[in-house]
Amino acid sequence: MAEDYYTTLGVSRSASADEIRKAYRQLARKYHPDVNPDDKKAKERFQQVQTAFEVLDDEKKRELYDRYGSAYESMGSGAGGGPNPWSGAAGAGPNFDINLEDLFAGASGGSGGFADLFKQFGGRGKRQQTRRNAPTRGANIEHTLTVPFTTAVLGGEAQIAVRRSDGHVETLQVKIPPGIEDGKKIRLRGQGEPSLDGGPTGDILIKVSAAPHPYFRRIGNRLELRVPITLAEALSGAKIDVPTPHGTIALTIPPSTSSGKKLRVKGQGVKSAEGAAGDLIAEVQIVLPEQLDETDRHLLQELAEKYSENPRAGLQW
Repeated sequence: MAEDYYTTLGVSRSASADEIRKAYRQLARKYHPDVNPDDKKAKERFQQVQTAFEVLDDEKKRELYDRYGSAYESMGSGAGGGPNPWSGAAGAGPNFDINLEDLFAGASGGSGGFADLFKQFGGRGKRQQTRRNAPTRGANIEHTLTVPFTTAVLGGEAQIAVRRSDGHVETLQVKIPPGIEDGKKIRLRGQGEPSLDGGPTGDILIKVSAAPHPYFRRIGNRLELRVPITLAEALSGAKIDVPTPHGTIALTIPPSTSSGKKLRVKGQGVKSAEGAAGDLIAEVQIVLPEQLDETDRHLLQELAEKYSENPRAGLQW
């Protein structure tokens, strides 16, 4: 029994183009060969999903598939299907736009009449046939790619696997530009689906997302980082080493720095495509020793009693 492409993607026959693309992206991520390298069934399922999407994502292919089912390819190639200007309801006649005023133009003695009608008939038919035979562009392929956080910031290369219409899977190298933002798309021109009638090949549109970083957070071109410091460094001040995308820097901690204080380092964030770099925001976090003996606790208590100001005095609703 022939495979039903709508069932393969888990959508109804009335599903919109957006619903079809959403279902495809979810299934492609689930069954992608890179995610399931040792699962032959997942690979076969991925190929089925790719084939179904290639048909249902293309408006012309989908129309033929809805009409002829699994025989849509032979119908679309001209073996009994394809556009027919005389199609429609029985007796409806050719699908031409005829103006009734032109039809009766000769009744008033003018030069129109049936002669002009047939000229119009032929002229419009030719124009419609020309439009019908104009080569169409191949379908685009949409792909989602997750890259490491550092690759999104500094740029680099990644690979994607694309299943072609003849069934084989092709691996393509993708250049990731430095500073690409989460959700931006990279276009590979001429790498999509081929045209069915000699038109230009479609493109591949790759939506890039960055994996999270365990320490850094990105907002636009700004990087934020929580930097742990000791109690002694907070009290007396210090210079500490902090990693950045552009190398390790010496960050100055002012004396009597409280936990939560944010220090700005200009130009140590993400560099944009134009070359301008954002800033690095280092939020200080004081880390107390896990174990304190009684002598140390007594000293800290004396210090707290000596400087007894209330840090929450200005806190209000």
